Amino acid sequence: MVRKTQGHGQGQGQGQAKAESVVKAARRAEVRLPPLRPFEGGELEPDGDYDGVEFSALDLGGQDGGGALFMDCAVTGCALGETRLARARFVDSVLMEPRGVGTDLMEASLRDVEVVDARLGGVQLHGGVLERVVVRGGKIDYLNLRKARLRDVIFEGCVLVEPDFGLASLERVEFRDCVVRGVDFSGVRMKDVDLRAAGELDIARGVECLRGAVISPEQLIDLAPAFAGQVGVRVA
Repeated sequence: MVRKTQGHGQGQGQGQAKAESVVKAARRAEVRLPPLRPFEGGELEPDGDYDGVEFSALDLGGQDGGGALFMDCAVTGCALGETRLARARFVDSVLMEPRGVGTDLMEASLRDVEVVDARLGGVQLHGGVLERVVVRGGKIDYLNLRKARLRDVIFEGCVLVEPDFGLASLERVEFRDCVVRGVDFSGVRMKDVDLRAAGELDIARGVECLRGAVISPEQLIDLAPAFAGQVGVRVA
């Protein structure tokens, strides 16, 4: 009896370990900012170098900070409508409550970054590189991440409307308690992508590209018609 009990316990432990190892968890960004000095430069500059700077409640709309480096920075409550930040680099920084439409972050790099309570639309991040990034809260419409590379990225408690991950590479990416509507996964490459905790998951295109992702049994039922359509099966 003792042996059986021990064996059963070991089996349970192994089963739990196996369940936990189904997908590797994303490494979460933990940003600790040093004391910051306020931005007093008037406007952003292309290829600018901003280290330990706080941008607070500023209208940066339409300005050009392309190629700039933002290290240990806080961007808080700023308007970013049509701000040009192509190929900019954000390192160990926080974007708190950014807002605006048409922000250009083409080929930008975000490493160890938190984006909190964003209200953005039409953000252009195609070709970008995101590593250890947390997007928490807020709503982003028409996020363009085509051909981007995402590693250790967490979307948490946010609403994503028609995000485009076409031809992107996703590794250790998690969707937690968030709403994902009309997502395009066409041509995406996935590894250790966890979709199970998404509160709502609506895949418009690319359901055939979910190899490397983990979904819940409930999500499987919801996606069954799309999977059937991919293999030419009619359900009547």
